[in-house]
Amino acid sequence: MRYKKRKYFLAGRINIIQRSKIRELFEKASKMENVISLGIGEPDFDTPDVIKDAAKRALDEGYTHYTPNAGIPEFREAIAEYYKDFYKVDVEVDNILVTAGAYEATYLAFQSILEQGDDVIIPDPAFVCYVEDAKIAEAGIIRIPLREEYKFRINPDELVEAITKRTRMIVINYPNNPTGAVMNKSTVKAIADIAQDYNIYILSDEPYEHFLYEGAKHYPMIKYAPDNTILANSFSKTFAMTGWRLGFAIAPKQVIRDMIKLHAYVVGNVTSFIQIAGITALRDKRSWEAVETMRRVYDERRKLVLKYLNEMPHIQPFKPKGAFYIWAKIDPELDMSSEDFANWLLDNARVVVIPGTAFGKQGEGWVRISYATEKEKLIEAMERMKEALSKL
Repeated sequence: MRYKKRKYFLAGRINIIQRSKIRELFEKASKMENVISLGIGEPDFDTPDVIKDAAKRALDEGYTHYTPNAGIPEFREAIAEYYKDFYKVDVEVDNILVTAGAYEATYLAFQSILEQGDDVIIPDPAFVCYVEDAKIAEAGIIRIPLREEYKFRINPDELVEAITKRTRMIVINYPNNPTGAVMNKSTVKAIADIAQDYNIYILSDEPYEHFLYEGAKHYPMIKYAPDNTILANSFSKTFAMTGWRLGFAIAPKQVIRDMIKLHAYVVGNVTSFIQIAGITALRDKRSWEAVETMRRVYDERRKLVLKYLNEMPHIQPFKPKGAFYIWAKIDPELDMSSEDFANWLLDNARVVVIPGTAFGKQGEGWVRISYATEKEKLIEAMERMKEALSKL
């Protein structure tokens, strides 16, 4: 018997994953000259020298071998110390898993908790990976809107209404990408109570926790619902270490055990000398001084961009108190979709912003602007946008 020849074989589940609209816009921009990107969600700072030096030393000291699947014990101890020092939260070392960034931590959480027949509640708008992770896990996806009138925080009443017998997990992300919103203590407590009352897990993705402005504070979910929370965090934003791929998950023992099991077959372990550098990042005061410097610079840029946007026609910013994004509303009278507006700005101002629909249907009518770009480029981008919009 002869079989029909095929050029390649692909699993059907790969086709359910959608390509990011963010990348599509970047590809268009890459073919154009003199473009300023306000699209990328990445610090423009270099990793602090003290952390880079620690990695170099670790290489010279022979940290080039496998580590325990869950991570180097001393690094996990440093993570536990960090939560005790910053938030007065006791975390057991055995409840910590070192991951290849928060991306892997969220993927492991979806795969470990959800399966066909389960539902996960994901805010709208939300960071792009959550919906795709849910699809791979074959879970049902329930979107709840983040509304401007509620300062883009989850409304606990709407959350309760969305819960069914199939609900297994809620996703939250504060400080928020894409809106820059922050959560207040009362809402965090309300979500924690709901999760405990309905016996569901919270995946709390918290990589922007140190970029807060105007006196805003961060309230880690594990402080209020430790038995129901899977916390994902990353060194990428805090220490400008996006290319290092270093993050971690904290979860109840029964969950972290299975996440480690899957992690062992997906990654094995995070690079050993990078974990050693992570210890220095958490314990050396010089790394935290660098974080505060970055935060102050981001705050100056935030104020600068807000001032420009508030003076421009046809666009109105929401005032963020966290992360390094501004969520801006497009003038409805323009009769442009978010994608149309983003493409129009690229064509007419040579500036990249991200259409709100990249983050969900509720993002229609909005764009995300990143101010993780040096001041001179930000000013030039704002001037270009102002000139282009004034002609409409």
